[in-house]
Formats: sequence, C-alpha cells, structure tokens
Amino acid sequence: MAIICGIELKSSEAIFALIEWEDGEAKYLDTDPKRLQIADDECVVAVQSFLDAFRNFLQDNYIDQIVIKKRNKRGRLSGGAVTFKLEGLIQINGTVPVDFISGQGISAAQRRTPLEIPEEIKRYQEQAYLAAYTWALR
Repeated sequence: MAIICGIELKSSEAIFALIEWEDGEAKYLDTDPKRLQIADDECVVAVQSFLDAFRNFLQDNYIDQIVIKKRNKRGRLSGGAVTFKLEGLIQINGTVPVDFISGQGISAAQRRTPLEIPEEIKRYQEQAYLAAYTWALR
C-alpha cells in the first residue's frame, strides 16, 4: 500500500489530492487542507511558512510519493513564476520522493483506461487526482 499525493500548481497555491494505492486499486483520501497557498512569495517568512506547512502535511498524512502535474515553461499557457518557486519548495521537502507527469501523459492514460473521478473530490482537485492516479498506473 502506498499513499500518493497528486499536486497541481496554480497561481500561488498547491492543490492536493491523495490516493491510497493497493493492488491496482485507488481509494481517494479526503484530507484537510486540500490546498496550501503562499501568502507572499517575496517574503522569506512566508516562503518558510509554506515549506513548514507542506512538510507537516506530508508527515500528518503519511505520504509515500508526490506527483506534480507539469506546467509549460514557455508560451501562452506557461506556468507563472510563483508556481515554479512552489515546485522547488516541494522538491526540497527532504522526506518524500517527487516525480512529474505531463498533461499529455494524463490524457493518454485516460484514453487507454478511462476512470471515474470520485464524487467526494472537489472540481478544483481533479487534475491533482488524475496526476496521482495516472502515475500509479505506470
């Protein structure tokens, strides 16, 4: 059994969806918080506060793996600068391995193996859930 945390980074927040993966089956885990926001990405105290809160979230939920949905680095649909700062903070969490999955990878996996999103998931968590689930299928 593994607890996988899917993350989508948007604007100045990290959106979470946790699944428990066992024997090829995923069970959604409803947790609080469902997202963490950085108050001011230019303030050292706020950045440290985000990292501390994220580390506590990992520890409190016994997370084994983090999967971040990739964002474009260039172009019209590229991720904002703050999301890349959040990504860096998540990567240096110090305890849980981090992997990435692309939006194209998620779409391809859904074409091969369509899945239903559990009703308990908030709409804003769907991409984070799909990232965790798709990564677990690999």
